[in-house]
Amino acid sequence: MIPVVDGHHHIWRQADLPWLMGPMQPRIFGPYEPIRRDYPISEYRADLEGSGVVKSVYVQTNWPPERYENEAAWVQRTADATGWPNAIVAYADFAAPDVRPQLDRLARYPLVRGARMQLHWHENPQYRFASRRDLVADPAIRRNVGRLADYGFSFDLQVFAPQMADAAELAESCPKVTFVLQHAGMLEDLTPAGRAEWRAGMVRLSACENVVSKLSGLGTFLHRNDPAHVAGIVRETVGIFGARRCLFGSNFPIEKLWTSYAALIEAYRDALAALPAKGQQAVLHDTAMSVYRIAP
Repeated sequence: MIPVVDGHHHIWRQADLPWLMGPMQPRIFGPYEPIRRDYPISEYRADLEGSGVVKSVYVQTNWPPERYENEAAWVQRTADATGWPNAIVAYADFAAPDVRPQLDRLARYPLVRGARMQLHWHENPQYRFASRRDLVADPAIRRNVGRLADYGFSFDLQVFAPQMADAAELAESCPKVTFVLQHAGMLEDLTPAGRAEWRAGMVRLSACENVVSKLSGLGTFLHRNDPAHVAGIVRETVGIFGARRCLFGSNFPIEKLWTSYAALIEAYRDALAALPAKGQQAVLHDTAMSVYRIAP
């Protein structure tokens, strides 16, 4: 079995996430009562048992922005105690006048390998996260993302198809930063026109050699694990970027709302089955190990 690096999972506990205890808010992934609770590493490890996962990457979960360092510190302590996760993508506010004081603090934690500030904006308020559609093109964002190169950190890029041209310009303006495109570009409009816009944006992003695509969160807009849907996006994304510039991510526990880890990894393995062994190895293991600089 080809070993797997889970390039996108979250762990949390309610004691550190007071926003989980507030009124239920609409989420892009639908009602989330079943996961509105602690999700410790022990449960995550139990979920992935038998899946072949050998390493994992924690991606920030939107703690209150002022507590960005608390989040990184807690995950680092968890890793020190349990050996999991093996890398951290932390939060930083790239709209700040100068992000470097935040990055200086994050650099104190050995497992921090990158940062994410979600820039996706959509006409549907339920899908909207950023304050405005063109935030990805903001000069302050561009300047601050470029500063990641001085720390050896990557940037996890989250945008919708209409934002991809601006996102490509951001990547081109920061050639020394590796960009990890979240959720294979977040295809949500499954009409022929929507798919065409997504495909064109993915081609534009793939022209930036410092962009890789994360194959994760593909059930977000369906609220189910659909192997045919997974296979279609995986096939197109790998065709556009190449296997060496794609990596797998489970997006657990979000996708635990509608599937098991075993069923999810089976869908991805089936979607990748037509690739040669080296291609499967790249998507499931090698690319994430390299991008997130995970020790063997």
